[in-house]
Amino acid sequence: MNRSNSCRQFRFWRAFDDRASIAIVAALMIVTSGAMAPVGVMANPYLARPGETAVPVTAATCATSGGFLHFYTALDNALFDKYGLKVTHASLRGGPNALAALSSDQVQFVYCAGDATLPGMATGMDAKLVASVHVGLPWVLLARKDIKRVEDLKGKSVAVSRTGDLDFRVLKVLLKKFNLTEEDVKLRSMGASQPEKYQAMALDVVQATPVGPPLDVRGKKDGFNVIYNLNDLGLPIIFSSVHTNSKMLKERPALVQKFVAAVAEAIHFAEKNPDKAKTSIAQAFKLNDPDALQSAYDTFAKAVINRRMLVPANAVVEAVQIAREAGTNIRKKPEELFDNAFVENLEKSGFLRDIWGGAVPGQ
Repeated sequence: MNRSNSCRQFRFWRAFDDRASIAIVAALMIVTSGAMAPVGVMANPYLARPGETAVPVTAATCATSGGFLHFYTALDNALFDKYGLKVTHASLRGGPNALAALSSDQVQFVYCAGDATLPGMATGMDAKLVASVHVGLPWVLLARKDIKRVEDLKGKSVAVSRTGDLDFRVLKVLLKKFNLTEEDVKLRSMGASQPEKYQAMALDVVQATPVGPPLDVRGKKDGFNVIYNLNDLGLPIIFSSVHTNSKMLKERPALVQKFVAAVAEAIHFAEKNPDKAKTSIAQAFKLNDPDALQSAYDTFAKAVINRRMLVPANAVVEAVQIAREAGTNIRKKPEELFDNAFVENLEKSGFLRDIWGGAVPGQ
């Protein structure tokens, strides 16, 4: 090999080595920059891709409730849209009606108190809890001006949604605690939402009704009395929860995951944007009372919030047992009524750490 050829080969391999070195350094920089990036920067795999067509789904609420603050907020602030979901809101009256619509796939999601639906689910209806936003019972028993104590309800009527619904079952526990019967106090089934039951009390059609914020504050301003804090009964209540059916779980689990992720973001959004959350409650209740709206916000965005949305298994077991003791024909085991996989995925993927910028507060 002559010197000229040897020099050309040397320059070739030297250039190759330089290019290889640059490539290796570049690769290391990419890896290093990824390692140094804030935890969770690429941790939201559930967002819609650019140009992705939104998927239409129908989500029903089973009442008008301050407890549905996060669902209202997600709708009003296009949070579902971010996840590629075009959500149509259907307002249904009562857990049984909502479950029937879900079981027949007329709606794909139901946003309702878990304890209002678990007895029906346990009888075999096609529904499963996939997230619980609130745990606890944020209701009080509101009564007309002449009623000061629970004992004063004797000979009076109390409004409930329907026989067997959550408010009906809670009131039965309350009456038993105070040694009262349904002959002493009539539980009047009205098939109505909290605002409608409140109006019935205001008109003296009934003399008391269980309410949650913001109606508790409105009631005090209207001169009514809070005669019992129903959370003091100590019942293991699963409140605002996301439900779906077996068809969605089997055929469209990715959509279920997106819906759950959007609700999880709504929890963060409401906490960081209290005015927007209160506006959503104001629109739902057609209410413009700052004190009442603040009460609803403090209760549902802070006091009973379950930021990780895990469905408490022990509370499901107790709810099923209570239903069995009440004569419900139980056909499903408690573990068949909920699926925490979707909320657990939010933790595993780094999604929760991403939206909260670190550990989920208060957990």
